[in-house]
Amino acid sequence: MKLLFKQRFFSWLDSYDIFDEHGNTVYTVKGQLSWGHCLKIFDAHDNEVGTIQERVLTFLPKFEIYLGNEYVGCISKEFTFFVPRFNIDYNGWHVEGDFFEWDYTIVGSAGEDIATVSKQLFNWTDTYEIDVRDPQDALSALMLVLAIDAEKCSRD
Repeated sequence: MKLLFKQRFFSWLDSYDIFDEHGNTVYTVKGQLSWGHCLKIFDAHDNEVGTIQERVLTFLPKFEIYLGNEYVGCISKEFTFFVPRFNIDYNGWHVEGDFFEWDYTIVGSAGEDIATVSKQLFNWTDTYEIDVRDPQDALSALMLVLAIDAEKCSRD
């Protein structure tokens, strides 16, 4: 299953539309006014299905991931001098590749590929393609990509 993650051009807060390979809207992401990033994820029927919430007043950036109202994990930046690294506590997954250039693979706890993420160049807004192996992992993979994107936005 492929998802096209596209940031909205005119938006005061972080807002994204997520399309499937046929151009149908699968998810909508709406930024909320709060201390730090707060992204609410809605399905095609406008039901809230998840949240990415930045923890404020931490030494290094940390983003909590909620499926519905249930906390399911987090991504936090590790202290390093030259090469940025992250601690990912989410589904037993980790990231391999160059996620600062936005081409990376989400890998499961058994070493299997969950999804590949690549940034599409030459677009007016940030646009990513997420190729998810199992459609049941699509929302979870999307939420991890959103958390990584939010951390990069906080850093920039």
